Amino acid sequence: MAGQEREHYDRLAGSYNENWAHSPEFIGWMMGQILDRLQVRPGDRVVDLGCGTGLYSRGLAERAGRVVCVDPSAGMLGQLPGGEAFVPVQASAEDVASERVRLPDERVDAVLVKEAIHHVGDRTAVIGGLAGLLAEGGRLLVVMLPVTIAYPLFAAALEAFERMQPDPDDIASLMEDSGLRATVAYAEFPLSFEKQRYLGMVRDRYMSLLSEFSDAELEQGIAEIDERHHGELLEFGDRFAFVLGVNG
Repeated sequence: MAGQEREHYDRLAGSYNENWAHSPEFIGWMMGQILDRLQVRPGDRVVDLGCGTGLYSRGLAERAGRVVCVDPSAGMLGQLPGGEAFVPVQASAEDVASERVRLPDERVDAVLVKEAIHHVGDRTAVIGGLAGLLAEGGRLLVVMLPVTIAYPLFAAALEAFERMQPDPDDIASLMEDSGLRATVAYAEFPLSFEKQRYLGMVRDRYMSLLSEFSDAELEQGIAEIDERHHGELLEFGDRFAFVLGVNG
């Protein structure tokens, strides 16, 4: 993660959970998707790579008993729940994959990378390094947005997203090249926002790609969203790709 992105998440840390607290149904749905696909079991050695404030580390810890929470942002890690079930490690995906930063366990059973793979520059090296950390039967789950999204963003933001977002099929190919058995599946959750709340989230740059825009550009984009969507409610599907690699 580049310095600008780390600063973005450090700044966002205090309000990050508030941006999603509107929908415990979404968090519960996503947690179920992750647990079902990652097949987390009690006693598994689990890593939440790019954990943020630990929104999904909580569910992982409830199932496994302990989760290593990795994030390059000290601000995000500072929002983790207390207790021995959460082991914070300040590091990037590159640090972990190259073993510049050692995890508490030499081999792990499950690694979650949720909406963080687009921050990785050398994805070949990172996917290969993470595959090398998996124990026999270990699972690597990359949760990511597809290459196009239905979010009610302004045109320039959607264009930037499509330019920057990696293809899930390419991530699966990297897993296969690293010796894992890879599959790609999709699932969608219906979202509904009060328009003013969503515009506030955009203004707060709730997606990292929005940090690419100046304050003036962002305000222009918000006006574009407001003009395009006339009602007071924004409804759209949040579609995710789940790329799973299994060792053995």
